[in-house]
Amino acid sequence: MELLAETWTTSWFQATGYYLTRKQYASIMPQAIAVWCRQMGHEAYYKTWYGVGDPKSSLPSDLDVVFIAAYTQVSPLAYALARLYAKEKTFTVLGGPHAKSFPHDSLRFFDLVVTQCDKALIADILLGAFPKRTIVASDRMLTDIPTVEERLPEIKTSAFMRGKRPYLSTAVPLLSSVGCPYACNFCTDWNNPYALLPLELLEKDLAFLTKHYPGVMVSFHDPNFAVKFDQTLNVLDAQPEGPRHPYIMESSLSVLRGPRLQRLKDTRCVYVAPGIESWADYSNKAGVGRITGAEKLRRVTEHITELHEYVPGIQANLIFGLDSDAGDEPVELTKEFLTQTPFAWPVINIPVPFGGTPLYDDHLKNGRMLKGMPFAFYYAPYLVTTLKNYEPAVYYEKLIEICQHLSTRKMLIRRLRTTPNAGLRILHLVRTFAMRSRIRAYRQVHAMLTTDSQVRAYHEGRSDTLPEFYHREYEHMLGPYASLISRADRTPELVPSSAPPPAAKVKLAERV
Repeated sequence: MELLAETWTTSWFQATGYYLTRKQYASIMPQAIAVWCRQMGHEAYYKTWYGVGDPKSSLPSDLDVVFIAAYTQVSPLAYALARLYAKEKTFTVLGGPHAKSFPHDSLRFFDLVVTQCDKALIADILLGAFPKRTIVASDRMLTDIPTVEERLPEIKTSAFMRGKRPYLSTAVPLLSSVGCPYACNFCTDWNNPYALLPLELLEKDLAFLTKHYPGVMVSFHDPNFAVKFDQTLNVLDAQPEGPRHPYIMESSLSVLRGPRLQRLKDTRCVYVAPGIESWADYSNKAGVGRITGAEKLRRVTEHITELHEYVPGIQANLIFGLDSDAGDEPVELTKEFLTQTPFAWPVINIPVPFGGTPLYDDHLKNGRMLKGMPFAFYYAPYLVTTLKNYEPAVYYEKLIEICQHLSTRKMLIRRLRTTPNAGLRILHLVRTFAMRSRIRAYRQVHAMLTTDSQVRAYHEGRSDTLPEFYHREYEHMLGPYASLISRADRTPELVPSSAPPPAAKVKLAERV
């Protein structure tokens, strides 16, 4: 089971939105595990949970082993499910981003925690090769992934209308590479070497989709798509022009320049999410060298504008609140960027140090993690650290200022006028209304910081007592499962990335 939502939907409108969007977030590895289990002769069941219905009831009640994939924000629900399955004597295995980032904490609830996986490791798990309360990992780079044809039952379950046919928002997940060549200190792939997967696999997947599902959207789940640009695009170029599949991907601006832009258009790239991150000298993904400030803004704006001539949909990823941010300058530069590129939807991220990253180890070492903060709040609109250059209330004031600028009626009109694609216009409308809802959440936190001394002391690092607000929100998120996780259980176990696990870490030996 892959968990794709933090909490239950509360209205038919939200449920519809989750069906059209959140349902399409399913990742490849849970599908691969289901395929491998079938290939080994086991009876395997695969489900995703996107906030609708009871997750526990979507799988049979007499499982021998349950694999759960979760990202950190949804980990409380994963922990609650582990408690339920433990009562049924089902062997529980956690994988996914949270297992990789916080394996020590996960081991409090799961029999086995997997930080890196392949088919041979799954075989050993099913053979009972590892004792309970163990963190396990494959020591080989992942190179063998089931094809789309092999994953088709899982793709139909996760992405098709009633498991039968594609619909408007269907996106088939593909992977052409693993790892990343960059070393951003916030990224969980910072130390995973980049490797291009066998291009024959990509060719085979595209050929199968062209034959059986022509024109269906493809979503590349590569941490950084087309670093080996020519090799990857050659495969896409080789597809027949008529039924070419529109695709979305995430890449760095440094890769997307010059004649490559025309190749993106020719191969039907319809959406790209480049990382700008910061207006300071924070990473080299923007492709401007060590240039910062207004000059970096100018160059990035020109690059994004040129990219928009070839790719209709652009999402610009930024982070506000890094140690390099101070004062009004990053706010004003971001607002100017939004004004000059209304067609590019900005995602303004709050810095979150996930386990296993240099940012996490630095913040933990220097006492900047809010240690009592449950993992449910490791995403916007919440702060889980003390910031270097902003008091919490001031930070939220500036964050609200940025978000108000991007969601005004004037900006929405400009965004719609500069976006010719009808589907993207609808997406801009939905996102604008969602951002206005997010602003209300920011204001709620800001109000507590200015009026509630307990909340303010906690966020300033002067108190370790988790404010009651977070307990109430936590219980609301878990809904009917809230009683399964006690208040003591909610306090995360934060240890340095280099700390030995409570059970000896097992790495799968090379097979002869």
